[in-house]
Amino acid sequence: MAPIRILVVDDSVVIRKLLSDTLSGDRALEVVGAASDGHIALAKIPLLKPDLITLDVEMPVMNGLETLAAVRKLYPKLPVIMFSTLTEHGAAATLDALSLGASDYATKPSNTGSPAVAIERIRIELIPKIKALCGVAPLKLVPLHGARPAVKVRLRSNPRIEIVAIGTSTGGPNALAEVLPRIANDFPVPIVVVQHMPPIFTRLLAERLASRSAIPVEEGSAGVVLSPGHAWIAPGDFHMKVINAGVNWRLNLNQGRPENSCRPAVDVLFRSVALAYGANVLGVVMTGMGSDGVLGAQHIRDAGGDVIIQDEASSVVWGMPGLVHASGLADAAYPLDRLAAEITRRVVQSRGPRPPDDLKSHAALEPPAK
Repeated sequence: MAPIRILVVDDSVVIRKLLSDTLSGDRALEVVGAASDGHIALAKIPLLKPDLITLDVEMPVMNGLETLAAVRKLYPKLPVIMFSTLTEHGAAATLDALSLGASDYATKPSNTGSPAVAIERIRIELIPKIKALCGVAPLKLVPLHGARPAVKVRLRSNPRIEIVAIGTSTGGPNALAEVLPRIANDFPVPIVVVQHMPPIFTRLLAERLASRSAIPVEEGSAGVVLSPGHAWIAPGDFHMKVINAGVNWRLNLNQGRPENSCRPAVDVLFRSVALAYGANVLGVVMTGMGSDGVLGAQHIRDAGGDVIIQDEASSVVWGMPGLVHASGLADAAYPLDRLAAEITRRVVQSRGPRPPDDLKSHAALEPPAK
C-alpha cells in the first residue's frame, strides 16, 4: 500500500521540521511538502495531491480558519487535522475549526523541555488520527467473555430508562452539536457524556453546546447531583463516574490510570452507570477512533440495558461504534440526524404505559444497520 501523503502547514520552522521528521519516521506516512501559511498551502495542494493536511491555527498572511474554509470549498473530502496550542484561545479556535469542517485536531507539545518527549507525543496522539482518517487503521475486536453473534436478540422486560450515557471521540463535537440541541427541555432523565478532549476544550465545548441547546449542558464537577433534562460532559484529564448516593445519583471525578489511552474514558463512565442503574440505562456510542466504549457497552448490555450506535455512513471514523457493532453489542444503528429522535423515543416509550404482553424490546428485534 502506498504511504499516506501529508502536507504540513505551520508558520514555525521548528514545528514544520519536528512534524516532518516524526511523521516521516513511520513507513506508512510520507510528508510530501510543507507550507508556512495558507496561501502557500493552497497553491501546493493541486501540485502535491496530499491525502491529508495538518494545519496550524495561528499563521500570518492567511490563518488556519481562513485556510480551512478555502480548503473545504475546493476539496470538501480532504482530511484536515488542526494542530493547535493547549490554551484557551487555541481551544476556542480549534472548536471553530471543527465546526467549519476540520476532521480532527491534535495539540502541540508545549513546555516539554525535551525533543524526545515532543516526538513521542506526536507519535501517540497525531499518527493514529492520520491513519484512522485515511482508512488504514484496522478494526480489531476487543476480546470479550465468550463469542457473541453479530446481533444478539434478547427477551427482556423493557426496563424503564433512567439515564442516557454517551461516548464519542473523533468527530464528536460536531456530532454532539447535532444531538444535544435536538433534546427537548422536558427530557425526563439526565445525560452524561464522555468526549475525548483535553482540559479547557471540554469546558468550552460544554459552553458552546449549552448556548445552542434547550437543556442545560455543563462540564461535570465532583459531587453534582444528577437531575432530569440536564447534560454533563466529562472534564478533560478526569474520568467521570456516576455513583449511587442514597436516594440520589452523583458525579464522581478521578484521575485514575488512563483506559484505552484515554482520560476521560467511555468505558469508565459506562461501567459506572451499569453498576449504579442496572438495566435502566441507554448507552450511545458515536463517531470516534479506537476501541473505547466496547467493554463498557458489554457492561451495560450484561446489566440488562440497551446500547445504540451511530451508523458508519454518518461517522467521521467508525472505530468506536464499529467495534461495538462487530462485537454484537449494538441493539441498533442510526444515522446522526436520527439519533436525538431515537434517544428521545426510547426514553419516553420506556417510561410510558405498555401493554402487559409487550415483553420483547423493540430494540432487540431491530438489527444494526451499516
